[in-house]
Amino acid sequence: MKKITIYTLCIGLLFFVISCNQKSRDKEREVFDVSLMNQSANLQLSGKYEEFIRLNTEYLKKAAKMKYQGGKALCYLNIAGVNVSAGNYEKALFFFNKTENDLINSENGYHKSIFYNDYSLYFSHLKSYDKAIKYNDKAFYYLKNAKETDLVKKLLPRLYVNRGIYFAWKGWKGTSLKSFLKANALENSAYTNCMVAQYYLFMHQPERAGLYITQADKKMLSQKTTDVESLWVYYTMGYYYNEVNNLDEAEKALTKALEINIKTKSTYSSHISEVYKALSDLYKKKNDENKAYYYLEKYMKEEGRLDSERFATMNKSTDDFISEMKKESDWHKNDLPLLIALSIAAITISGIYVQKIIKNLRAKKRSLKQETDELKNYVFNKKMKEITELARKNDSSFLKKFKEINPDFINALLAINPDLENSELTFCAMLKLGFSSKEIADYTFVQHKSVQQKKYRIRKRLNIQGDEDIYDFFAHLKKQND
Repeated sequence: MKKITIYTLCIGLLFFVISCNQKSRDKEREVFDVSLMNQSANLQLSGKYEEFIRLNTEYLKKAAKMKYQGGKALCYLNIAGVNVSAGNYEKALFFFNKTENDLINSENGYHKSIFYNDYSLYFSHLKSYDKAIKYNDKAFYYLKNAKETDLVKKLLPRLYVNRGIYFAWKGWKGTSLKSFLKANALENSAYTNCMVAQYYLFMHQPERAGLYITQADKKMLSQKTTDVESLWVYYTMGYYYNEVNNLDEAEKALTKALEINIKTKSTYSSHISEVYKALSDLYKKKNDENKAYYYLEKYMKEEGRLDSERFATMNKSTDDFISEMKKESDWHKNDLPLLIALSIAAITISGIYVQKIIKNLRAKKRSLKQETDELKNYVFNKKMKEITELARKNDSSFLKKFKEINPDFINALLAINPDLENSELTFCAMLKLGFSSKEIADYTFVQHKSVQQKKYRIRKRLNIQGDEDIYDFFAHLKKQND
């Protein structure tokens, strides 16, 4: 009897030690997760890319020592997320695949939820909203089964925000608004108020948006708001003020968003294209076509970069799928016809999808190109009028301004004769503008005879033949350098 009692006590003690070790390990992993995710979020949202990578590299080594697959997965997921936000979609996919491999056997609901949330954002950036919604649903499913922690509480409202965005792009207005309002009820931050405001702006309801803009502004001042979230709030404020024609306030807000972008562009560059477009629209309203054209060009350049990344990633995904089909065909010879059919279907569907996107992008680019050309022509004509007026006033800044808008013309003259003086270049510029000898004489306060002598001297200096019209020569010179 005594031996049985001792044996029972030993078994009980063993289970107690195992239980303590399990709890200790779980606690250690929870501390790992909280520390990694909070630090990573702060560094990414502040645009500190080098520190962000260094931190995740350190935690990757730490997870390996702890034999913690879930910890490694979080490190890979963080790096995937920062690449999505920076528009490096192909690199992001590589790290998503590594994350998924490490989470295959995981029972941690939070890990799987945050993976599917980031994966849904990835597809949202690729403008594949059906897939974004699919993975957002998965993120919700795993979060509901996760142990309640501070990380879980922080993630839930962001899942609702993302759901609201995807539904809005799909045109599901009611469910979109419900998602944004649910997120705001849970978090009530500058960011969530800002997202509700964006919904109302998207629906052309600036009056309702204004209520949430006010709240977002208050929260931004009273709470600790990250740089990227502040950028998004300032962008939304600029968008709102532009809608209600308070253009000075719109300019202040959008300029502030640009300033923040300088700090965060290494980790969140994908946001800035919308700021450029908003600034272009703002300056069109303010009749400042120079700035409107400048920011429209910046917008088109950034969108072009992101589009290239999207296409490269879609092509890579299709190639990877076909490669997998070929591997499978080696393993399952009997399934070869089915696999070939699947490959063809995948290529066809992918091709249709890509063609649809290309068609939409081409239409968008045609519209933007037309807008850009109109602005460009307007800006050029406006500058030419200003330069012509400077010439009429015999203003000393005429030649400098003329060089800015017609550098090729001046360079072509100097290529023929590098010794041309500024006074001669000024005279050529006036001829280029089509002024007659009488007009040049009137504007420069000299006699008509002096202008004729200058024309003769310029002919010699530029080797213009006697039978060639000097105005035609300058017009032809410009065409050669276009």
